[in-house]
Amino acid sequence: MAHEAFVQLSCPECSKNWESTPSELPAHDENFSCPECHATRRTALFARTDRDLENLKKLQ
Repeated sequence: MAHEAFVQLSCPECSKNWESTPSELPAHDENFSCPECHATRRTALFARTDRDLENLKKLQ
């Protein structure tokens, strides 16, 4: 059974933190909305760290 990696996300507007699998997210250069405050930005801007962004790009 394969296990998918998780990326850590943080909203630049409301600072909500959460995890998600890359397959549940739009591509890093597409728009995504925070589930808490509904702020919309490119998915890449929600990546909490550079490593999370790398994983998001690599695993999509």
